[in-house]
Amino acid sequence: MADPSSYRPKPGEIPDSPGVYRFRDEHRRVIYVGKAKSLRQRLANYFQDLAGLHPRTRSMVTTAASVEWTVVSTEVEALQLEYSWIKEYDPRFNVKYRDDKSYPYLAVTMNEEYPRVQVMRGHKKKGVRYFGPYAHAWAIRDTVDLLLRVFPVRTCSAGVFKNAARTGRPCLLGYIGKCSAPCVDRVSAEEHRELADEFCDFMTGRTNTYIRRLEKQMAEAAEEMEYERAARLRDDIGALKKAMEKNAVVLADATDADLIAVAEDELEAAVQIFHVRGGRVRGQRGWVTDKVEDITTGALVEHALQQLYGEETGDAVPREVLVPALPDPVEPVQEWLTGRRGSGVSLRVPQRGDKKALMETVQRNAQQALVLHKTKRASDLTTRSRALEEIADALDLDSAPLRIECYDISHLQGDDVVASMVVFEDGLARKSEYRRFQIKGFAGQDDVRSMHEVITRRFRRYLAEKEKTGEWADGETTENGETTENGATTENGIGTVDNGGTADTGETIGTTLTEDDGRPRRFAYPPQLVVVDGGAPQVAAAQRALEDLGIDDIAVCGLAKRLEEVWLPGDDDPVVLPRTSEGLYLLQRVRDEAHRFAISYQRTKRSKRFRSSPLDDVPGLGDTRKQALLKHFGSLKRLRSATIDQICEVPGIGRKTAKTIAAALAQAAPAAPAVNTATGEIMEEEPGTMGAGGEPVRTGAPDERRGQET
Repeated sequence: MADPSSYRPKPGEIPDSPGVYRFRDEHRRVIYVGKAKSLRQRLANYFQDLAGLHPRTRSMVTTAASVEWTVVSTEVEALQLEYSWIKEYDPRFNVKYRDDKSYPYLAVTMNEEYPRVQVMRGHKKKGVRYFGPYAHAWAIRDTVDLLLRVFPVRTCSAGVFKNAARTGRPCLLGYIGKCSAPCVDRVSAEEHRELADEFCDFMTGRTNTYIRRLEKQMAEAAEEMEYERAARLRDDIGALKKAMEKNAVVLADATDADLIAVAEDELEAAVQIFHVRGGRVRGQRGWVTDKVEDITTGALVEHALQQLYGEETGDAVPREVLVPALPDPVEPVQEWLTGRRGSGVSLRVPQRGDKKALMETVQRNAQQALVLHKTKRASDLTTRSRALEEIADALDLDSAPLRIECYDISHLQGDDVVASMVVFEDGLARKSEYRRFQIKGFAGQDDVRSMHEVITRRFRRYLAEKEKTGEWADGETTENGETTENGATTENGIGTVDNGGTADTGETIGTTLTEDDGRPRRFAYPPQLVVVDGGAPQVAAAQRALEDLGIDDIAVCGLAKRLEEVWLPGDDDPVVLPRTSEGLYLLQRVRDEAHRFAISYQRTKRSKRFRSSPLDDVPGLGDTRKQALLKHFGSLKRLRSATIDQICEVPGIGRKTAKTIAAALAQAAPAAPAVNTATGEIMEEEPGTMGAGGEPVRTGAPDERRGQET
């Protein structure tokens, strides 16, 4: 690991002007390329205290052994040079987009004497017009087959073309009218190129011109009673319209635009591009990248624009590019795009209307692409094995942690404090063994104390299970009388599992160890690694809980979300895994799943508490009669002040039930009055403003009533 101060340039050496810089490692390989409006200010950021750098930046500067720069005149030149160097050197710490598939294009080889229409993949060639990309090659062939009726451009290979010219006989397409047969001089090279130009114009969206021209010719042929020619023109018009129908109209103003959307998390980003020409979606493509550098959404968009238009010119760069966030600064990028096109290019974020709605569609595609990529990555056996090995090496474990349990605490400003436990076995989620806890040892907000309680309860139950089997002689008993999410009392105070259904008693579902009577054991299988969502304090609390129970063979670590640092018990400094590490990716996925599971439980408990009512405690009173009571009296306050005779007036309510209702309401404390949090005004109840549980609805602003969930 290199010390950045060993290669830091001397004061005054770095110019205060636009330029591009390169970091090289000890083998002189370029590991990072960047651009700057001011080289002096930008490079100074890399040579500050390492503790103040982002982990990804810290990893880069400690890997580098030297830095060099090139001064340019403008920021646009810096953008162009940065793209060229990234393409040339392929630096490991730069964001590099990679296609998630090799997309096929419809290509017209305008660089040949007799242009040819064909399907092409891979790198683009100079002098070839490209349209697409398309999702499937057969979609291109269907479109071409329809258009060849009107634009009979050559589609044959060079060998077939030469053989036809030698024999003087065209191929089958020449005989059926889907090729103008320049190979046998039916048309000249100039006439064939004109056909190819018209084909390209139609593909770029200039469709109405040709349809109107054919309709005019059809009408003239009909007037001259050339009905066979008119019928052929009619069929040609139908073929063109059918080809146009293959692409749905998404923008009514016939806009030419590219829409770029980005879906990202801490480690990866997915980019989706929709190519809209003439108001129709002509193509779609997507990329996925590892975020190996500290980068914003605007910077991701800038790199995507470089990848998309770095080798394009003319009409291949549309008049309008819609993005989710603008690069900073945006002016050099917009000027660069204008230079690539040769005319003005608008780079902006859509704010309203059809374009914003289409951008939302592109964004959903990007999100789905990221989820699909992660699913494929997580399901790969080799990748999972490597992730577990990397975790074992980083945490100095004796073996790979085949079972990982992760814990997270969730609450809303100290209310409804709950915890979650998720289980990953062999790198895959084991949802049947997820557990949810209610924090009962104390009231209020204390994540460290909550973590200690949860770990204690979970592993106290583990020791009790070992005691039952005779594996542990001095096992302790578990706490009793705690409830599950659905109110069922269980022996260990654990909530329901997240397996698509609800366990009525909170019992473990699907564990491999079973009791003698066939019922599954709870918590009988220990993990090799306990992960907590948090930093050093939470890790210390979890380790202390294990030590208090006499358990010393289970590893503990914490994952802090802000910088994705891994904390170990007793260590002053965290373990920083590489951003491209599969081990870090697995730990992050485990932590995020625990957070999701905890916060969903917390929200469920909160919503149930808000919907609770004193009527819930009345035995035999169902939802139908509750609603009848509230509808009859208008509010719970009026029901509380009603006499038994008045309650009996409600259909379905007898005197015995009315007495029970009156007694339950008398024992329950009245609800606090509704208060407008903006003005402090105590609000009166109005009929029809009850919540589901019968309490009046608070009418303060939602944002003023909502706390922060953790």
